[in-house]
Amino acid sequence: MSPTTLPAPPEQGHVTFLGAGPGDPGLLTLRAVEALANADVLVAEHDVLDVVRTHARQGVSEVHTDADTTPSSTPGMGTPQLTVVDGASTTAGVPANRDAAHLVMEAARGGKRVVRAVSGDPGLDAYAAEEMLACASAGVPFEVVPGVATAVGVPAYAGVPLRDAQGTDVRFVDARTASDRCWTEVGASDGTVVVSTTLDSVAAAAGELVSAGRKPDTPLTVTVAGTTTRQRTWTATLGTIAQTLKQAKVLPSPEGGRPVIAVVGERSAAAQRDRLAWFESKPLFGWKVLVPRTKEQAASLSDQLRSYGAVPHEVPTIAVEPPRTPQQMERAVKGLVTGRYEWIAFTSVNAVKAVREKFEEYGLDARAFAGIKVAAVGEQTANALIAFGVKPDLVPTGEQSAAGLLEDWPPYDPVFDPIDRVFLPRADIATETLVAGLIELGWEVDDVTAYRTVRASPPPAETREAIKGGGFDAVLFTSSSTVRNLVGIAGKPHNVTVIACIGPATAKTAEEHGLRVDVMAPEPSVHKLAEALADFGARRRLAALEAGDPVTRPSERRPGARRRRSTT
Repeated sequence: MSPTTLPAPPEQGHVTFLGAGPGDPGLLTLRAVEALANADVLVAEHDVLDVVRTHARQGVSEVHTDADTTPSSTPGMGTPQLTVVDGASTTAGVPANRDAAHLVMEAARGGKRVVRAVSGDPGLDAYAAEEMLACASAGVPFEVVPGVATAVGVPAYAGVPLRDAQGTDVRFVDARTASDRCWTEVGASDGTVVVSTTLDSVAAAAGELVSAGRKPDTPLTVTVAGTTTRQRTWTATLGTIAQTLKQAKVLPSPEGGRPVIAVVGERSAAAQRDRLAWFESKPLFGWKVLVPRTKEQAASLSDQLRSYGAVPHEVPTIAVEPPRTPQQMERAVKGLVTGRYEWIAFTSVNAVKAVREKFEEYGLDARAFAGIKVAAVGEQTANALIAFGVKPDLVPTGEQSAAGLLEDWPPYDPVFDPIDRVFLPRADIATETLVAGLIELGWEVDDVTAYRTVRASPPPAETREAIKGGGFDAVLFTSSSTVRNLVGIAGKPHNVTVIACIGPATAKTAEEHGLRVDVMAPEPSVHKLAEALADFGARRRLAALEAGDPVTRPSERRPGARRRRSTT
């Protein structure tokens, strides 16, 4: 009798309870990013999902909360709703305090690696604590990845230290669940109180503290959307906060239920916030900046803009297509392999991409560049080559342009250069500057159309309306073609929008289209252009402060006439 083969036990899954922090994705820990990258299932409230989704594995599908099952509770209060990211899941609209633990454990029992992401820190989340207990009772292994607690992270971004050199006592209160005894205890203390509440309940929380014994003139700060570029902070006292919010025209408001963090205390540094508000005082804080490039092209530029506090929005103005007749490119690539060229020069990332795709089509890789000198214009082009496995031999030491490349390019020397020919894969609309300069240096040039540039499709209607209606605070124009193409596919930017150009030629094109140029880069570099815009924003902010005016973004002002080219 043959032995009975028993089925293998199912692989045990695992749950990670992960703190997503108060809102800034940059506050995720390295361990959190690692856990998200390895997750099979991600369970999170919708606002938390926006913070963590970029670190989830590629290919997962998203099932959004079913609006029909959303409880009629005030935002930030009551029962949160969950969104599930899982390639095989069809679960949606799951109330967190009822079925989340079941959902998490069911996935874990199926051998899944589950990440349960919560706002702030899991140790301060009551629902997460219940779910951990449920996992422990069911024998489901789990771990906890701490996050930056909202009650600590938001004051830090608002420029409000919670303790001073004297070691101020700090108390944390959730006004949504605080008992009368809790208010009495914190009211009797003279330490700092950090209150988690909602915008329309701040005045009531202030009243509770005054009733419990705090003086009405005790300073406090109130921060909404903390650690994000929508952050806004008001400074007042317990007795004046209601009037302050009314004068700021934020209450009454349909968004009154938005969560806020209030910091109360004589020594909470509220009076010093003007000097310590490092985040909201960034030169482009909250500015929505239009970058007319693809997301791939704009990656480092967008990161730089974010470092200034801006919110970059990439809108491609050109699309790249293969050449109409590919034979010329095919001959050039074959010549590259057979030793026809001494040099190959790349002037754009698109040129690198075009050659790389042709290599892959022929089954070639970076080894085909052996013995050939490689030149690249610009840091991004050089990085694209390095990613391909090719280290450039020549990158301009000065201006990153065709002219800058010619400054460093060696003249042809028949003694040292066995081959006198250069392969130049470029766009169909490239200028002749580089070709003419290389010929003048004694080189033969195969100027090959590697790709065509065509005008991109119009952006979504919402983006077009924002461009024409003043929804953007600034536009960065990196070439004359970006001016022409953006106006062509989306219309002219509104007169309140700050126009920033990379150089005189681009500025001239902008003026020809009826736009007044506010900012011009000191040298033709996208990063210098971003720096120039940040300097403009810093000067604008300083002028408002010196005049005693509120600091506003350009899009918050609405003059009537469309921007016109200056005639003075």
